[in-house]
Amino acid sequence: MIRVAAVGDIHMGADSQGVLRPAFETLSDCADLLLLAGDLTRHGTPEEARVVAREVAGLPVPVVAVLGNHDHHDERPEEVTAILREAAGVRVLEGEGTVVEAGGRRVGVAGTKGFGGGFAGRSGSEFGEPLMKEFIRYTRRCADGLRGSLEELAGQGCQERVALTHFAPVPDTLAGEPLEIYPFLGSYLLAEAIDAAGADLAVHGHAHAGTEHGMTSGGVPVRNVAQPVIRKAFNVYHLHGETPSGP
Repeated sequence: MIRVAAVGDIHMGADSQGVLRPAFETLSDCADLLLLAGDLTRHGTPEEARVVAREVAGLPVPVVAVLGNHDHHDERPEEVTAILREAAGVRVLEGEGTVVEAGGRRVGVAGTKGFGGGFAGRSGSEFGEPLMKEFIRYTRRCADGLRGSLEELAGQGCQERVALTHFAPVPDTLAGEPLEIYPFLGSYLLAEAIDAAGADLAVHGHAHAGTEHGMTSGGVPVRNVAQPVIRKAFNVYHLHGETPSGP
């Protein structure tokens, strides 16, 4: 059984160094890997990225992450990514996958930030003004990258696969958020990609007032791990009949 620890929306700044480290150092007792579901920083500055890097450097389990919208705010996501990779060994994904060896099994994680657009019956479309077309095309590119990564991981012999995003793939985990902002919290295109390629678990953040549990129409469990939702340093999910737990 593979134990997946996950949290998103930790929004770290200069004043939050060390807040999560004590809990993260217990990961070897309860998890095989840690997933970070975006919005790791407050404004996406290199200084904030270094705070995150120090928080997760040298942990006893592999750390895999995607960036969130906050991590793009300072318009230096490449620098944020480089700091996390070089200073802490975090595997930061965008339209790609990585393989983690856990419990003698190969676990594949495919990641993308994702983007908005809405859900079936209440979604945007590639029609009209160029800006609207590009909005949806960007979401589609993210979803296509996720699907391709999941398919590649299946071809690499991964027994379990996890889809890691920041934006939500289903509306289930948005329950509690105002309906008016659902199109800015996620897209059904992400769920379509997950169902088409197959996955054992989908993890996302972004929806601070949402709900933890959801499911794609194809039956893939979806978990909103935004820290304001799970209210702890991380939750742990067991692939194939997971039971959430945490410090």
